[in-house]
Amino acid sequence: MSQAHRGLVFGLALLLVISFDSATGSRALAEDRALTEMVPMRDGARLSTDVFLPDGEGPWPAILSRTPYGRPSARGQQEGDARGFTAAGYARVIQDTRGRFGSEGTATVFLTDGWGELQDGYDTIEWIAKQPWCDGKVGMVGGSALGITQYLAAGATPPALKCCWVSVACSSLYHFAAYPGGAFRKALIETWLKVNGFPQVTYEMVAAHPSYDAMWQTVNLEERPERVQVPMVHSGGWYDCFAQGTLNAFEALQHRGGEGAKGNQVLVFGPWVHGLRTAGEISFPPQAKEHPLKGLERAFFDHYLRGKPTPLEQVAPVNYYVMGDCDDLSAPGNEWRQAEDWPVPAMPVAYYLHRDRALSSDKSIEGKASLSYDFDPANPVPTVGGANLVLSKGPMDQRKVESRPDVLLFQTQPLGGPMEVTGRVTARLWVSSSAPDTDFTAKLTDVYPDGRSMILCDGILRARYRNSVATPELMEPGKVYEVAIDLWSTSVVINKGHRIRLAISSSNYPRFEVNPNTGEPGIRPDNPKVAHNTVHLDAEHPSHVILPLVPR
Repeated sequence: MSQAHRGLVFGLALLLVISFDSATGSRALAEDRALTEMVPMRDGARLSTDVFLPDGEGPWPAILSRTPYGRPSARGQQEGDARGFTAAGYARVIQDTRGRFGSEGTATVFLTDGWGELQDGYDTIEWIAKQPWCDGKVGMVGGSALGITQYLAAGATPPALKCCWVSVACSSLYHFAAYPGGAFRKALIETWLKVNGFPQVTYEMVAAHPSYDAMWQTVNLEERPERVQVPMVHSGGWYDCFAQGTLNAFEALQHRGGEGAKGNQVLVFGPWVHGLRTAGEISFPPQAKEHPLKGLERAFFDHYLRGKPTPLEQVAPVNYYVMGDCDDLSAPGNEWRQAEDWPVPAMPVAYYLHRDRALSSDKSIEGKASLSYDFDPANPVPTVGGANLVLSKGPMDQRKVESRPDVLLFQTQPLGGPMEVTGRVTARLWVSSSAPDTDFTAKLTDVYPDGRSMILCDGILRARYRNSVATPELMEPGKVYEVAIDLWSTSVVINKGHRIRLAISSSNYPRFEVNPNTGEPGIRPDNPKVAHNTVHLDAEHPSHVILPLVPR
């Protein structure tokens, strides 16, 4: 990856959420206002850190970003980021994370940024607070990896950290990045590590921990929200690769955070992919692209780092975009809404799967009913859109993969009126397999009258983790098990005349690594075998999907 490419990635990550206006125009920062420091961590490793200072006499509050992408080497790139901050009277600090570019130590996937034996975020923030140019107050900003470093620093609870502005990040690296549902997120992890030049040992570290264990606990903010004491803005999107992790971070801190955090969180969620932009095969109206808090970044930092009054007091805690029928803009939906909390009030309604492929609120009364398919790891269902990072992303038509014999489709009759689904979606299935371990996937789509089946949300479950992602349990071939598949969350008004469709299968590749169906540990599909998988649909085994319906 070239230095220019790294600089572009870094700049985009910052510009996701922060844009300070500067009255200085193109004036360069004076040479004595730009410093490069090697900041010592508790084990002696030193992290390369650029510091940009405002004109005049300090001390000033500081705004920090910690990045694995490399600090831009060109002075113009650095100044372009720092100028707006320094013109507003903030010291701007940008640091390479451990083992990356100018920083010493061994690079890991954020494992030294949390609250384990090494706590690089904590050490950096406390170092900044002690410098003569800093007044002891530090804020953080950035998106994606730069957002993850914020969550982890906040979880380490450095006293000098006062606020964070986080975009497209996740509360738990295990649950929402590396192993959702216990299945290895192949495309995201492998491609991100390779493109960004991480050493092989980093991949091996992730691969060696397929279960949720002590290593992952030190990078899961939801393990310790009560210790976090800072207000945050959390921005994400329904089709972002970390979507549920952003929602969970808001919920955990807003409801269970410590003093200063609880009740002081703000959530913004749009119809966006990673990068807070729209993508896919649906053209949302112009208002879908507007960030409701645009222009308020300066006021956020001024309030929490300088104690100034803020218009943020007039901002609702929750700002979310409800998607809708983009072929009929007169239909309900496609609008921004505000709420006092998340999730918003909704009625969980079960829609049951039937042997005739119907999806309805009526339970099955059959004595015995099921549908089966053969899952061949050598011929997995291809990924088509959805909440991805490096693959095709956003709402895309699923018909090209729905006609496969290893995909079971269930759908409603055309809706008699609009139906709003806002919140977390779960598929609860009764399943059996000829294999000791296999995967089950679920995908919710909005079927337009012309036949397009547009993905809303989806999920996966590795069967060995059906009871706990910490303790794998193999299946007994042929035995029926109840499992729950987390499809994450969405917000959409499905229009009159549309259908709701649920697709059940056992693969989504290369988004997730295929299960070899052998029960062997590890993430590589060695010696794969075909599994005969069954979904049970009778009165004793009422497989269904739970939709959070909002009354209209």
